[in-house]
Amino acid sequence: MTDELSYQSATALAQLMRAREVTAVAVVEAHLRRIEAANGDVNAIVQLDAERALAQAATADGALARGEPAGPLHGVPFTVKDNLEAAGLAMAIGAPGRAGVVPAGDATAVARLRAAGAILLGKTNCPRYGGGIETDNEVYGRTNNPYDLAPTPGGSSGGEAAAIAAGFSPLGLGTDSGASVRLPAHFCGLACVKPTAGRVAVTGVLDDGGQIGALGDPRTQIGVLARAVADVALALALIAGPDGRDAGVAPVALADPAAVNLDRLRVAVYTDDGLATPTPATIAAVESAAAALRAAGAAVEEAAHPGGGHELTIDVWRSYGDDMSAGELYSLLRRWDAYRSEMLAFTATYDLVLCPVFPSPALPHGTMNKPGEIDPTSFTTPYSLTGWPAATVRCGSSPERLPTGVQLVAPPWREELALAAAIRLERDLGGWQPPA
Repeated sequence: MTDELSYQSATALAQLMRAREVTAVAVVEAHLRRIEAANGDVNAIVQLDAERALAQAATADGALARGEPAGPLHGVPFTVKDNLEAAGLAMAIGAPGRAGVVPAGDATAVARLRAAGAILLGKTNCPRYGGGIETDNEVYGRTNNPYDLAPTPGGSSGGEAAAIAAGFSPLGLGTDSGASVRLPAHFCGLACVKPTAGRVAVTGVLDDGGQIGALGDPRTQIGVLARAVADVALALALIAGPDGRDAGVAPVALADPAAVNLDRLRVAVYTDDGLATPTPATIAAVESAAAALRAAGAAVEEAAHPGGGHELTIDVWRSYGDDMSAGELYSLLRRWDAYRSEMLAFTATYDLVLCPVFPSPALPHGTMNKPGEIDPTSFTTPYSLTGWPAATVRCGSSPERLPTGVQLVAPPWREELALAAAIRLERDLGGWQPPA
């Protein structure tokens, strides 16, 4: 029963509880037992709030018994990456100097999931200050991939992805600056979305400089990870919108993926960006996804959008240090503006981009950044520069039986297009599969 409940989707769990077929206490207990059984190997949960979670579950059961209205995530457990504030839970963000820091309040996105009835189980591991391509730090150590402990779950939301894939929670929040939700979702076989920049308030998201914001950190967005695309879509709808504190959030309505006609979509597909050559299994996953979208009626053709986004991203990373002059930074921002405009023109021809997330499935720990080679996130960084929404969904496996996902990128404010395509691919190609 523990595995049966801990591998259910968030949507299914909420339905079971509303139908009185299972209690919130039973659901939380099942996930806590799963954490106790496997977190020692995976090391994804770094702060567990078991007592409060059980108390909140009992309260939720009582409210339902009294006939009180149930939120869309009534009694559903969730977890969050450690760079998002959660009241009463230590927030080290992998930095020894922050090990005793305990926020008094919740990040906006965390508070909104709680308001929808969800129950926070705990915080998940991430690299120091929440940024990095592998999940390891001096405070909590290394997180392992539930499909095989030798490969990394990626970063920087690797702890969150590993927790969800392992059945520790059905749903969670991470952050993504260049790959940090999409890469772990790909490595751990999950569904995810990085929303349009300005869709979700980043209030309560911290890095080494403190609270992030739209001007100081325009590429970082809160993303949703889950085992089912429907859960991703539901959670995004719950956390989206202005909060009166993040001045970078626009009041743009979020459309419903269910209203999308796939047979009207024009899809550009590519597998090689000129910087990284994907493995045969990665190419096969993209080709399978392209075939499934064609079968659904979409017009799919090979096409590549303007290049240079990853190279520009490397210059953006360089600007974070002390080596760039004010004049050079101003010139960089102008190049960034020009790239965004050039990319936006591409959307006059195509509604969706289908491509790899990463050139390969999960790699062994410590091998992600090889000396002398270009950073391997070139398939994801361009869409962080543009601020476009991007979804990931599992569409295959490697010969080593590791998950292989694809990336679906839509024009700004059109998350419903990427999510609708991801829902179809999940249905046709299998989506998330439990680790052995």
